[in-house]
Amino acid sequence: MGDISDRREARRFNMALPLRLIPDGSGRELSAETRDVSYRGLYFLADGTFDIGSEIDFVITLPQRVTRSDDVHIRCSGHIVRVEEQSGRMGVAAKIDRYEFLPAAA
Repeated sequence: MGDISDRREARRFNMALPLRLIPDGSGRELSAETRDVSYRGLYFLADGTFDIGSEIDFVITLPQRVTRSDDVHIRCSGHIVRVEEQSGRMGVAAKIDRYEFLPAAA
C-alpha cells in the first residue's frame, strides 16, 4: 500500500502564507498560516478545534514576494480531511472544493 504522498492529487509547494479561515460556518474568523499548498488542498496550523469532514471557508493571500506584483487574495471553500496536534496547535489538512480570485482593492 502506498504512503500519503502517493494519494496526493496535485503537487504541493512548501509555502508559509497568511490564511484567514471560518470553520464550519461558525461566523468567527481565525488567522492561520499554511505549511504547504496545492491547487487541490492545503495544510495549515491554527488554534482552535476542527472536525474531519466539516466544511471550511478561507482566504489565502499570495503576498507581493510571491506574485511580484500586488497581493492576490483567493477565496476557497472546502472540507477538512485530517487533523493532528502540532506543537500545541492543530495541524489541519483540507481539500479545496471551490475557489475564486477576489478583485483587487480599489
